[in-house]
Amino acid sequence: MPATKVGFIGLGSMGRPMAVNLLNAGTDLMVHNRSQEVVRELAGLGAEAATSVAHIAGECDRIFACLPNEETCETILMGDDGVFANVNPGAIVTDHSTVSVGLSKRAAEYAVRSGAQFLDAPISGGPVGATDGTLSIMVGGDEAAFNSVLPEFEKMGTNVIRFGASGAGTAVKLINQLLTCIHTVAAAEAFNLANAAGVDILKATDLLQKSFGGSTMVGRSGPITADRSFEPSGAPMRNLIKDIGIIMSMADDMKLSMPTGTAAAEILYEGRDAGRSEHDIAATIISIEEGSGGQASRSARQLKRNN
Repeated sequence: MPATKVGFIGLGSMGRPMAVNLLNAGTDLMVHNRSQEVVRELAGLGAEAATSVAHIAGECDRIFACLPNEETCETILMGDDGVFANVNPGAIVTDHSTVSVGLSKRAAEYAVRSGAQFLDAPISGGPVGATDGTLSIMVGGDEAAFNSVLPEFEKMGTNVIRFGASGAGTAVKLINQLLTCIHTVAAAEAFNLANAAGVDILKATDLLQKSFGGSTMVGRSGPITADRSFEPSGAPMRNLIKDIGIIMSMADDMKLSMPTGTAAAEILYEGRDAGRSEHDIAATIISIEEGSGGQASRSARQLKRNN
């Protein structure tokens, strides 16, 4: 049996280290990215540079994509010059992007028409997890296809779970992102309270992480908030802004009440409107600080009166 040829499209802050881990594990890898600098870097590590998406689709048995947004994902996967228009029958296409469930299901339909298979397999763990190979990978799609790709998944992540049919992995990722958005804003609100009370943020973070109030986002945001080191960031606010938009649209379609999700979205959108989309997600505290003394404190006084 010939060796499996693997393709990777999208070499950003997540895709690049994932591709490097595949290379380090001995994978026969072809890569493609809009920016050629990172392609040249990976070629220096042993990857083959694809000339186009069509090239990578026509050459590879396993194709992985890690793309920044729905528009790019749709173009790369389903466009006239995209993966499914050029893929070989029997190939397995995996999308690691955070997109809507509807887009993942449409991609699966395109795959069927092209004779390929599709897995939605969004990831969590950030650039650190991508670099360390410790990502959580939540997968939707055919079980046999999942089992075929599992060896590649295990080169990139340590928590790999198939949740069901196409769209299931994306649904779990959006649930994760809802919690991430809420926890990010909650941590910012807590640290704003700590600052106002004269509490040392780093000491508070250490204690909170050993208490019921701790969370991944408390542990992450605490040191960044203490140092006010919001730029540059491997986890810019624009990512959560994109994700919360997808989540709220999904909830609206399902007619679900999302009170804390709505509150988190408002804070994130305030950061966007103030020009902080490229700031670290911990910079949500700035929007809360700017509201203190205004609507935020009025709301607190109103609650006190009502009690």
